[in-house]
Amino acid sequence: MQLAIDWFYRFLNFLLVVLLSSMVIMVFGNVILRYAFNTGWTVSEELSRFFFVWVTFIGAVVAFRNYGHMGIETLVARLSRRNRLICMAISNFVIMACSFIFAFGAFQQLDVNFSMYAPVSGLALGWVYGIGIFTGTCMFVIAAQRFLMVLFGRVSDEEIARFAGEFSDISTAG
Repeated sequence: MQLAIDWFYRFLNFLLVVLLSSMVIMVFGNVILRYAFNTGWTVSEELSRFFFVWVTFIGAVVAFRNYGHMGIETLVARLSRRNRLICMAISNFVIMACSFIFAFGAFQQLDVNFSMYAPVSGLALGWVYGIGIFTGTCMFVIAAQRFLMVLFGRVSDEEIARFAGEFSDISTAG
């Protein structure tokens, strides 16, 4: 199971690279075409905007998995192990609630978004804003897994240290 999860996140990282590279190529190519040849790709502005939305939301999932989001680490670092676990449980429960609301709201808007189309590419906007369902669901699953780990006492010291901002992936590279 862990192997499948790791492959999923490798795929997400690859997808982020592809989307970001495409954005750079489209924007840079459009700049060159406009200044050098007085022309341009009309679809590049719209697609690069859509790719930016996807990069942001997919990147949020990857960052959440790696404890890359902002936190109040100065407070958590001063807490005892037991209080860190309580703080970890509460924060993951709140994240679960917010992620559920976010994904559910994005799902409710899906019909409306699929009935609207981008002016240049003609792409249904449901493909753009539907990423909220993916992001909310993924973040809910990650937070639920972490919440259950705390409830069942299966949190390692390394996991608690990462939650408190005391652990870096760079230090394990050797």
